[in-house]
Amino acid sequence: MFTPKPGKPVSFAALKSALKKAGYTLDSAEIIASGTLVHDETGWWVRVEPAGQLFRLEGTSLEQTLSGADPDSSVEVVGNWRTEGEGSLAKETVTPREVKKLAAGPKAMAVSLNDAALDNMPAFRFERASFSRPEVEHDSTAMLNLPSKPLAPIRVSSPGLTVYKGGAVTPRLYFIDQHLGNLDVSRQAFNLAVSYTPSPRVQLEVEVPVSRTSFDDGITSGSGTGLGNITLWTKYRFFRKVKTYGDRQAALRFGLELPTGKSDAPSQAVINAPAFVRQQLTPINGGLSLHFDVSFSQAGGRFIFGGNAEAIVRSERDGFRMGHELRLNTDLEYVLLPRKYDVPGGELFLILETTFVHQGTGRLDGNVVPGSKATVYYVAPGLQYAAHPQFVIEGSVQLPVVRNTGPLVLRNDRNILLGVRYLF
Repeated sequence: MFTPKPGKPVSFAALKSALKKAGYTLDSAEIIASGTLVHDETGWWVRVEPAGQLFRLEGTSLEQTLSGADPDSSVEVVGNWRTEGEGSLAKETVTPREVKKLAAGPKAMAVSLNDAALDNMPAFRFERASFSRPEVEHDSTAMLNLPSKPLAPIRVSSPGLTVYKGGAVTPRLYFIDQHLGNLDVSRQAFNLAVSYTPSPRVQLEVEVPVSRTSFDDGITSGSGTGLGNITLWTKYRFFRKVKTYGDRQAALRFGLELPTGKSDAPSQAVINAPAFVRQQLTPINGGLSLHFDVSFSQAGGRFIFGGNAEAIVRSERDGFRMGHELRLNTDLEYVLLPRKYDVPGGELFLILETTFVHQGTGRLDGNVVPGSKATVYYVAPGLQYAAHPQFVIEGSVQLPVVRNTGPLVLRNDRNILLGVRYLF
């Protein structure tokens, strides 16, 4: 249910068109119009102030429904709402199922989109506890201001587009522990992602990382801070099917990683390690890189399952790059709370994500580096809490289950992620 802005006339046809642009089909809507009952030679009308909009009353049992109501009296009309005609000849009509007499006072309107109102749009079905969890994309210029569902997963790429004609700000903090022999490495990385969705199929995003790296081999230690490679993303959702208690969607994503990060590695005098290992202590994995990603998700009841496959093709920067990568990720979610869904917000999601990474041979000064391959499988349990329909708190811990890494590749021991998301 929503209340139109004061002084603004409403149109069922315009509402239907706005929702169609966002990917939904409006079947019916019920309107509550409080105003002055008007009668003329064309029939009965309700005039709603302050816009002064007229709603024509119709129906086979109209006279019986209006029984006892006099012209110029204040009434509240509840009934099915439609637009008849087009352009300048369009009229808003209401088939009343109930008419109440009111004392003279402010006049207002409200519109209710009931169970049959939207084609499989669970956001308006709170009493039915529909946890299919498709994000509710809305056009901020339309009459509706629909609640924006939080996006999951946390680490796995999602085919969702957050908010139609809106976006999201996602700051995240990573605490990463690595080692290689007696060398211990600790990273604190901050990543800021800002996305915008200009259409129901396309999303644009930019990611800006900054990291601090400290290292200690038992003899010497040091640290450094710097900007990482900024990545520009474009996502195209080519498939979506929404149904009651379920949502399936798939998307392609293309990323361009720019060579913006700090590339200066500690010298041999600072840390006694091979050059390829010392290069891994910088915030970058190479230079200009291309990312190709395809993702899919399916929701049903309280369970959500998704996954994505990503390929990364890297170029050298200052003579260094890690190997090209293939990543396969899965995401399993369960809506733990609330058990009874009355209003949006307050959802708690249990999340279990997995990541398989195969990293090819790296290069240094144009030469292949033996011992730089890696194949790792991670699991990452996590929690996501929607404190508000537009504000989400999330966190997860990624742990290695299987590690097959070369003798020159830093090994990840633990990766803790803490973040928030704000949808606008």
